[in-house]
Amino acid sequence: MIYRIFVLLFSMSCLLTAEELSLSQAISKALKNNYDIHITKSDEKIAELNNSWGNAGRLPSLAVNLSALERWSEENRSDSELRTLNGTLTLNWILFDGFAIYIRKSRFEELERLSEGNTAIVIENTLEAVILAYYNSLLQAEKVKVLEEVMSLSRDRNQYEEERHRLGAQTRYELLQAQNAYLEDKGRYLQQRTVYRNSMRDLNFLMGIRKDIKYEFTEAFEIEGHDYDIDALLQKMLFDNRTLKNQYINQSLLEKQVALQKSEWWPGLSLGAGYEKSRNSVAYTGSDPTTYDQNNAYATLTLSWSLFNGGNRKRAIEIAQLNRQAGEVSLESMKHSLTNRLYTLIENYRVRTELLEVAVESLQAADLNLEISQEKFRNGAINSFNFRDVQMIYLNAAVSHLNAVYSLIEADHALLKLTGGIIQAYSR
Repeated sequence: MIYRIFVLLFSMSCLLTAEELSLSQAISKALKNNYDIHITKSDEKIAELNNSWGNAGRLPSLAVNLSALERWSEENRSDSELRTLNGTLTLNWILFDGFAIYIRKSRFEELERLSEGNTAIVIENTLEAVILAYYNSLLQAEKVKVLEEVMSLSRDRNQYEEERHRLGAQTRYELLQAQNAYLEDKGRYLQQRTVYRNSMRDLNFLMGIRKDIKYEFTEAFEIEGHDYDIDALLQKMLFDNRTLKNQYINQSLLEKQVALQKSEWWPGLSLGAGYEKSRNSVAYTGSDPTTYDQNNAYATLTLSWSLFNGGNRKRAIEIAQLNRQAGEVSLESMKHSLTNRLYTLIENYRVRTELLEVAVESLQAADLNLEISQEKFRNGAINSFNFRDVQMIYLNAAVSHLNAVYSLIEADHALLKLTGGIIQAYSR
């Protein structure tokens, strides 16, 4: 009795210290703390920094050089000392290189868009993982309640059999059957509590939370069905699917690579300019030093045109064109694959909707059967074996119903992610 009171008080204390957590709060924490999102946002920042005219070669380079020289020499028994201080300012500027500068800048812009697309994919994957982890924790919590209910029934039955055995109205064999059933249900309940706690740890990892926090989930474990239009979903997928959008960007990069290789056929024009100032001081033994300054400035305009380089430019263009053609095939393959996946997901969604309806009816029947069987067992109309069978039918029906709800939630969010709508739906 004391042990049961202790367990009850401990459970109540755990409940009171549990932190309330809604789905929107879980998503907010994940978007802020998730490890994968932090990594991919660093890559996105790198792509943003690389997207500059300076990196593309449009801006000139300017360099300053300073040098100092001091030299001693001996000639005809006379010593001399030479001191030189020299400073140069050099400018190099590519004025034209066959539009390669503008092509490179355009590629950097596409690479930045691609990096943003990769970030969006990681966010999509994280959102889906957090949502499913949240509902999985709800699923495991609901299973704990079901198993606790079944265990409670087995405990009451065991106590009832003990009382009957004490009064001599029940055999030892019947009592052992009741005890075994109770211990079996208790074992399932304890194992399910462990599964539930582990599911919360998985959710904490996705949210980037190191503490082993327990939660009281505020969302209901339920889902409203949708009557999806396959044609509307197909059009939405082709326009909004993040992976497909990234493939379009990759194809654009391949096309720009062809243009970049073709720019090698054009001549190049560059400007070079500089200014040099030097001060020299010469001193001989027994005489005052002589100092003189020298200033030089220059500007050069260079036109270069490679007329032949062993066919390397032609080969590079052919390779870039082949890569572009392969990219077009990959793009069509991806569209086909995603279309097939969409049809598979919508079919799974419809099947799981029907399975949920079956599971609801099955649970209602099992619940009613359990209620009637309890009265019959108390009245002696059925034996303990029959009652145990009814218990197991109810347990299986309840678990099947919970699994059906989670499966439909999973299918619904898979469709939402495939059609590119999961970020808009949960990032408001």
